[in-house]
Amino acid sequence: MKNKQYRRYYLLSCIGVLLASYYPLSMGIRVITDMIADGTVFKENYPKYIIPYTPICLAVFIGVLLMPICMKGCKQFSLVGGAVIATGAFFALETLFEQKVVVTTAETVTKLEDWQMYMCYMPPEGWGETVTTYKTQTAVDILMGNYNPAFKLHFYIISVVLILSVLNCFYGYGHMIQTGEKKRCKALILQSVCSVTFLGLCILACFTAFWRDGNIRVSPLSAVLMTVFFVLLGVTVGVFVGSFLLGKQKMLAIGIPAVIASAMTLLMYIGEMILLHGHLYRFGEGMLFHPISGIVLAPIDLLIILMAGCAAAWIFILLNRKDQCR
Repeated sequence: MKNKQYRRYYLLSCIGVLLASYYPLSMGIRVITDMIADGTVFKENYPKYIIPYTPICLAVFIGVLLMPICMKGCKQFSLVGGAVIATGAFFALETLFEQKVVVTTAETVTKLEDWQMYMCYMPPEGWGETVTTYKTQTAVDILMGNYNPAFKLHFYIISVVLILSVLNCFYGYGHMIQTGEKKRCKALILQSVCSVTFLGLCILACFTAFWRDGNIRVSPLSAVLMTVFFVLLGVTVGVFVGSFLLGKQKMLAIGIPAVIASAMTLLMYIGEMILLHGHLYRFGEGMLFHPISGIVLAPIDLLIILMAGCAAAWIFILLNRKDQCR
């Protein structure tokens, strides 16, 4: 009976991932078709954000497709095996797209890696007297490759978080069906909610950039959305780690997810700082939003980092009281 349920679950998981990935995968097919036919992708035909979302979807599908093999071969470490394969597939596909796909505009021909930088880059303007050393790059600078490739750090963080958190759900539910063990059930439900919500915010950011207008000081709406994004990133990773520590000593079961959540939020800030050449977006005026002497972070940024850790700690204080599904 359990094997029959698992086979049904596996089939539905594969179909569900394919259906959910329809748009990113179709974008990838369009680009590959253009490259085969014309040797390039013309600007007007370029589907925005083919990277990283097409490689992410393919990586997740590969991870789900190999789930029975990983569960049989790696046993209790099946998620590790699936995650390693899926993450490796992501970076291989990402590199392949970035290096081999060429985008042609009226002015220049450039690799997709450089073109993506141009599409995503929004140089802040009006920095004021305190940040006059900031160098605004022109489109020509960017398309000629005059940028630090480390700008992709935050894209890679987001990509890996999405892959790991989604696979954690699929593999976790599959393990529950096979063994009947429901210890991680509530944590997996929460992981699913976090993953879907975080993915939704990522998609919103792709099409709106959270309504930033190019200024270093963002609107209240942008500030709120960016705050939620940063905190949810940390919480999603914290839930991923904490789901494996349920029932352990409080220092481990609560402390480690909290620390990891804050650390990942800080890492995302570092990614933003690299992209903005040592600066960060500012959420308002006044002492709360002004950089602390000696560092780029403002008090509000430290509060957001702490908020992610506190949210993860609160979640696992609750989950470790009753970690069984009813």
